[in-house]
Amino acid sequence: MNILYDERVDGALPDVDRHALLQALQSRLPGLEILHQQEELRPYECDGLSAYRTTPMLVVLPRHIDEVQGILRVCHELHVPVVARGAGTGLSGGALPLEKGVLLVMARFNNILGIDPAARTARVQPGVRNLAISQAAAAFGLYYAPDPSSQIACSIGGNVAENAGGVHCLKYGLTVHNVLKVDILTVDGEHLSLGSNALDAPGFDLLALFTGSEGLLGVITEVTVKLLPKPQTAKVLLAAFDSVEKAGRAVGDIIAAGIIPGGLEMMDNLAIRAAEDFIHAGYPVEAQAILLCELDGVEADVSDDCDRVRQVLQQAGATEVRQAKDEAERVRFWAGRKNAFPAVGRLSPDYYCMDGTIPRRELPGVLHAITELSNEYGLRVANVFHAGDGNMHPLILFDANQPGELERAENLGGKILELCVKVGGSITGEHGVGREKINQMCAQFNSDELTLFHAIKAAFDPSGLLNPGKNIPTLHRCAEFGAMHIHGGQLPFPELERF
Repeated sequence: MNILYDERVDGALPDVDRHALLQALQSRLPGLEILHQQEELRPYECDGLSAYRTTPMLVVLPRHIDEVQGILRVCHELHVPVVARGAGTGLSGGALPLEKGVLLVMARFNNILGIDPAARTARVQPGVRNLAISQAAAAFGLYYAPDPSSQIACSIGGNVAENAGGVHCLKYGLTVHNVLKVDILTVDGEHLSLGSNALDAPGFDLLALFTGSEGLLGVITEVTVKLLPKPQTAKVLLAAFDSVEKAGRAVGDIIAAGIIPGGLEMMDNLAIRAAEDFIHAGYPVEAQAILLCELDGVEADVSDDCDRVRQVLQQAGATEVRQAKDEAERVRFWAGRKNAFPAVGRLSPDYYCMDGTIPRRELPGVLHAITELSNEYGLRVANVFHAGDGNMHPLILFDANQPGELERAENLGGKILELCVKVGGSITGEHGVGREKINQMCAQFNSDELTLFHAIKAAFDPSGLLNPGKNIPTLHRCAEFGAMHIHGGQLPFPELERF
């Protein structure tokens, strides 16, 4: 693995008496289901980033809040690390278990507790699937806006933990913009409510701080989300281009024209061909790139916006602009994009899905640089973008059975993320840091910022038992990474001796 081993994190985990822990959980929580046989544990050894695998010491599957409190209290007393897991669809190793820790699976908390159509809110447990919220709200003409491609399977608790987005986040925002309140349990089992049922809450905005904290600060037990009215109409334009650079420039042109689409997605030729072979969405397979632009709202406004966007796309050099002729074709266009990841999986034994964000103006240059990096490392890259907000998902194709290819894929992915930082972007848009991007945290943040992150972690979890070794690197790790990869042999943080 290309992830640096850091003894100050991994080596600090205590030796745990597995038998004593099992006995303590069984005696304190006699109804709790605990998996401890090797064949029972194996399905939980990774999340959606299957390149990294660890067999957990124990897996617990609570059904009630008091069981979750009891688990946390026992683990806190015995100083046992805990990793919370939802549906396991994450792509950054955030739910990777620990060999010396407990994996706390919240999937059985899957009830919708209530929908208030007047207030346009829904109260849900963390194991509720993202899509299930919209399905339940549909009877009231409402829906939940954030729509990750994995929405048929991913859970709302995981969405909050990773601040998930989706194809419609350009107009309607990420998870953090669509959540009103989150109930959590701290590492010692204390209950906290962050946010409120109103549009704002007094005091510090701990809800925004917690959203995207990747299981480092607490365990989610309930979420109150905002619901939106379904748009009167939605129309999709598909534009084909003979170069990815032209498609990238067209994205900025649409936003510069004062138009905010409901969704604005981009795919390159490799992704187009894969999706078309898999879904038969009607994509132009000769195009070097396509844009999918969805306009939604009232009929008159949407019709006008479609005409304006068509003109912008044609002026940007589109070789073809096509509007979905009916709802069935609109659904097919989006089905191709939402199934791009599994479709690309048909092209190669393995692929590595990256997640970085850049300013829209940098899209053409970054796409060109990714092509050069692809050639340099000898690995194909299929590009799929939430282009409207600059959130890239380069898919690096490789074969893990070929010696050295996984390492090359990891190194190429790291270079792409460092490129994102260089042009003023971020190493993640919606997948989170987890274990995957912990090295690149050192490229984005300085020592003072990392020290502050550790202080926030310690305020919620002073014993460091919740999801340790994820998200926030130590300065020791960053010194090694900087000396090896960024600073030409010079340690990036002269003040390292303080740590």
